[in-house]
Amino acid sequence: MLQEAHIRRFARQIVLPEIGGAGQAKLLRSSVLVVGAGGLGSPLLLHLAAAGIGRIGIVDDDVVDETNLHRQVIYGEADVGRPKVEAAAERLRSIRSDLAVETFRLRLDADSARHLVPRFDIVADGSDNPETRLAVHAACLGAGRVLVSAAVQGMDGQLTTFRAHEGPPHPCLRCLHPDDPAAGVLPTCAQGGVLGPAAAVVGALQAVEVVKELVGGFPSLSGTLVVYDARSCEFAKIRIRRRPDCPLCGCFAAAAE
Repeated sequence: MLQEAHIRRFARQIVLPEIGGAGQAKLLRSSVLVVGAGGLGSPLLLHLAAAGIGRIGIVDDDVVDETNLHRQVIYGEADVGRPKVEAAAERLRSIRSDLAVETFRLRLDADSARHLVPRFDIVADGSDNPETRLAVHAACLGAGRVLVSAAVQGMDGQLTTFRAHEGPPHPCLRCLHPDDPAAGVLPTCAQGGVLGPAAAVVGALQAVEVVKELVGGFPSLSGTLVVYDARSCEFAKIRIRRRPDCPLCGCFAAAAE
């Protein structure tokens, strides 16, 4: 049951027939683990908080640097030198005082991901290194959690959703990159640069997909890789098929049986 304060605050969202009161109530009961509070995590966190997610976990081991400020819009100049999780949590609480925020100042590895991921309903990954992405994906597969994954570099972005734990036809990360899963990880911003607004576009799209997955009733991006080219303002969709011989989700399915 929505409280009167919720009805007033989220009125413009509740009026959407695809969301409604029931959908908004789902969002308020939901929890999201956001991995990476950088160029993607910044807009993602802001939009998730504003949309009414009930509980948000933030994972990042870094501190705010001046070079972050052109794209990591959740931070200001006064935050330089502060742990990102601390500054981001403070900003989110200023947006919504009733939001529950948990912070984890660490770089996820296989062990920490395995413990953290089951505590949340859904995971959104915007990390910038292959080790973290692989660990998060494996933990989501094992815990049966939907993973909304995004990457950005230069003026290019990628976005997809993984639901391989549900079985066919949903593919996993190894189905997308069978030879080298790390091949899907773009260079870091320090290596290749990044346009701030391009990161904002992809992070906002990632927030949309998280909301859709939590509310339900929408088409999922599972099985589709969205590629964004900010130069031409073009989007392309690439079909990802689940591989019967996949060494990851194929083995997972066999073990589940």
